[in-house]
Amino acid sequence: MKKILLIDDSALMRTVLSDIINADSRFQVVDKAKDGLEGLELLKKNTYDAVVLDINMPRMDGITMLKELQKNKIKARIMMASTDTKEGAKVTMDCLDLGALDFVHKPDRASECRGEEFGKHFINTLAAVANSRLPVATKAFSFEEAKESRKVVELVTKSASKITGNRIVAIASSTGGPRALQAVIPKLPKNLKTPVVLVQHMPEGFTASLAERLDSLSEIKVKEAAEGDQLQSGTVYISRGGKHMHVVKSGGKSTIHYVDGPTREGVRPCANFMYESLMDSDYDEICCVVMTGMGADGTEGIKNLKTKKKVHVIGQDESTCTVYGMPKAVATAGLVDQVVKLDNIAQEIIMHVGVN
Repeated sequence: MKKILLIDDSALMRTVLSDIINADSRFQVVDKAKDGLEGLELLKKNTYDAVVLDINMPRMDGITMLKELQKNKIKARIMMASTDTKEGAKVTMDCLDLGALDFVHKPDRASECRGEEFGKHFINTLAAVANSRLPVATKAFSFEEAKESRKVVELVTKSASKITGNRIVAIASSTGGPRALQAVIPKLPKNLKTPVVLVQHMPEGFTASLAERLDSLSEIKVKEAAEGDQLQSGTVYISRGGKHMHVVKSGGKSTIHYVDGPTREGVRPCANFMYESLMDSDYDEICCVVMTGMGADGTEGIKNLKTKKKVHVIGQDESTCTVYGMPKAVATAGLVDQVVKLDNIAQEIIMHVGVN
């Protein structure tokens, strides 16, 4: 049974979340804290399989506690319980930068947490975090570090300029993805010969903050994809949370189109839909990249895509994944052409699709 520490300033929320966690035989809440200060003291003395951490608390909030954990070199698997405001999305991104592995959007009212859908999503996320690798204690990625890491990639771009053909890069990521993407997207050059479409499992309101964060670290342009966007080379299009992103032909151009609908693989957006939408595209070859994440999203979509298109699949290797789920599923299905460590994914993309 996995031991869980729950940190939340609301006594009612602590009770409700404890009930959800303890109702699953895999988990048990063994300690509770009402703020980051109490939580920090418990983490100095005890080891837990996962920590559920509120963001907004008196005395010490969640983000300050994460900084203290880094300062004290305390490693913990942390899942944030986040609000849904624009400011909340930005703060959540800061928390992921500081080592939190994933987050759930916590309803404002504790009573709304008792719904079946929230409980299922909460437990699935907690399971991924509790079974993940312990995060490496690192500081938030900076623009200067991005510039340094880009120098390594510059060595491969000279040979990449000779690549021909109409290609596209399609990336799928989930748990651990926001952090892992910082080791890939900022290394891509602004003169990349292709567009990049990307599905990161996140709720509505958070993908815009992810796009802004990656764009601030990158030479390549990064944006949350908007309905009707025509795909341009040298641009990364991140699927909006809460909708399924498709690439369709409109006026002879490859264009973003969003579809509402039920979840698939338990997620929305779902990478399978993105991959399958490329089956009828004008691209000669699709470079599919499957990164850290729980579940198997991407596998079925790539399998179907391969029936119509030439596809090159890069899977993130197990040792650098926070959760080796999605890349493992693609590899087990025999669909992977390359297994690559996180730090080398960008250069493999460049070598495969080229630069202008």
